[in-house]
Amino acid sequence: MRRKETPIVPRTELTRRRLLLGGVSLLVLAGCTGPSFDFPSFGGPTPPPVNAGGPTIGTGPVRVAMLLPLTGDPSLTDVGISMQNGAQLAMDFIASNPNMTDNITISIKDTGPDAGGAAAAAQQAVQEGSALILGPLKADQVTAAGSVAKTAGIPLIGFSNNSGAAQPGVFLLNVLPESEVRRSLSYAKANGKRAFAGIFPNNSFGQIQQAAFQQAASDLGLRIVANSTFGSEDEARAVVNQLAPTLLAGQVDSLFIPDRATAPSLGAMLVDAKVPPGGIQILGSADWNGDTAILSSPYLGGSIYPAVDDKGFQAILPQYQQRFGGTPHPFVTIAYTAVILANVSSLSMGTPKYDRAILTSAGGFNGRDGVFKFNADGTSQYALVIKKIANGVAVVVDQARL
Repeated sequence: MRRKETPIVPRTELTRRRLLLGGVSLLVLAGCTGPSFDFPSFGGPTPPPVNAGGPTIGTGPVRVAMLLPLTGDPSLTDVGISMQNGAQLAMDFIASNPNMTDNITISIKDTGPDAGGAAAAAQQAVQEGSALILGPLKADQVTAAGSVAKTAGIPLIGFSNNSGAAQPGVFLLNVLPESEVRRSLSYAKANGKRAFAGIFPNNSFGQIQQAAFQQAASDLGLRIVANSTFGSEDEARAVVNQLAPTLLAGQVDSLFIPDRATAPSLGAMLVDAKVPPGGIQILGSADWNGDTAILSSPYLGGSIYPAVDDKGFQAILPQYQQRFGGTPHPFVTIAYTAVILANVSSLSMGTPKYDRAILTSAGGFNGRDGVFKFNADGTSQYALVIKKIANGVAVVVDQARL
């Protein structure tokens, strides 16, 4: 059984772990409709220095740093390179759009794979006069870089999906477990489901999902009948066998099994425990999206899970392939959104720059992955679709909403 801190391994399909329009700070990207709030620049700020470490993208007067893993662990560097390229595409869009002002210069900084590298990159960004830090990727890196940014009094928008890395002034631009679990449980409740059980791996991912499950059920007035964890295949089988009589008795109408790696095995164990498919509603996580083993699992047919709307990735894919070749990691849309957000005039040219009151506007923003908003505690919410597995494919059965 695979373990993970945060699911950032490249996928073969559009998956991300990672979003109601309105508010004076609404951000409009290519392909979106609605008013633009990219106001003209005021005054004549000093251009950014030209001797900053690392490559730069854009020519605007406000310096913004983007911290990415570009060396070290290949599974991370693949993500980092895709995101750097996504930032370039976003700046290309800004430069070619007559309705947008080029307000920022992005300075790309390599964090390597660890927290120490992230802290050093953040310190360099501060010394160069950056008004905002975008990234880094992993939760421990966000915590380390966030500490540097907070000391310097500048905001940081990290890319981790671990909500434990968020704090006031350190925001997370990704789909967080709390957001996705609430979305799937809300959908199940709207379809008459009231009694839930959950099975979670005994690791950091499982603990976060379990806590999000408990909180969402409490907020929505749903009943948790069983809430179990496992640390091995034998323990997982024991949990399923113990839960089977409750499922067969109809005391549970929904079962939450968020872990992508073990969901097909749990389905097979339910078959062995004589729990017929289709009798209960199975719920997965956003991490399920695009997983071929899950799509091909007979028992998981009819399961539902939340996901980012794929339209944003589909829109950026041909541009990326034409410019850089290959298929990007799905996090490319996060980097694209982050750059467009950083360039918004009301944020980048305001006083103070990147004012928290605007960043946490209740109306939120419209990015490449759809509508999202930041909360005062640094967490975020994304408008997610609900997908249902049928005949080996996942189809959208409920459109994106918070």
